[in-house]
Amino acid sequence: MPRKSIIQLPAFFIMVAALMSCSPAQPVAEATPPPATYRVVRSKMNDDILYYVNQHRAAMGLSKLQSFDAATVQAYNHSKNMATGRTPFGHTGFEGRVNAIAKTEGRMSASAENVAYGELTAREVVQGWLKSPGHKKNIEGNYALTGIGTYTDNRGIIFFTQIFLRR
Repeated sequence: MPRKSIIQLPAFFIMVAALMSCSPAQPVAEATPPPATYRVVRSKMNDDILYYVNQHRAAMGLSKLQSFDAATVQAYNHSKNMATGRTPFGHTGFEGRVNAIAKTEGRMSASAENVAYGELTAREVVQGWLKSPGHKKNIEGNYALTGIGTYTDNRGIIFFTQIFLRR
C-alpha cells in the first residue's frame, strides 16, 4: 500500500501537520495520464528540493534519487490542481497519478508522496518534511526515482508535491 503524508507550513512558522492515512476506502479522483510526449516543467525550486533531499539521503548512506519526467509531470499537475482548488490539499488521486505513470513507463513496485504548502524556500520545505516522521520515512525510503512539482497560487502560496517511486 502506498505511503502518503502531508505537511502544512505557514510562512512565519514551520509546523508539522497531521499525517493523512492511506485508506482504500478514500475516494480517488482519476488522474489524467500525460500525453505520449509531454513538457516537463522545470524550476530552480524543484532542483533545489531534490538537492536538499539527496543531500540528506547521502548523509544517511542512501543512494540519490533520480529525477523522473513522468513523475515530475504528475507532481506538477497535482500541485497546480491543489493551488487552483480543483482538488483539495492532500492526496486525492494519488493512486491515479501512479497509474498514469505506469501506463507510460511501466509498473512501479513502490510509491509514496509528500505534499506541503506555504511561502517557503526549498530548504524550509525539506527541513519541515524531515521533522515529520511520515515525511522523513518517505524521503529515506527504498526509492530510486522522484518527481517534484511546485505551483504558486494567486496569493503567493506555493504548493509542493514530491512523488517517490521504485521500479
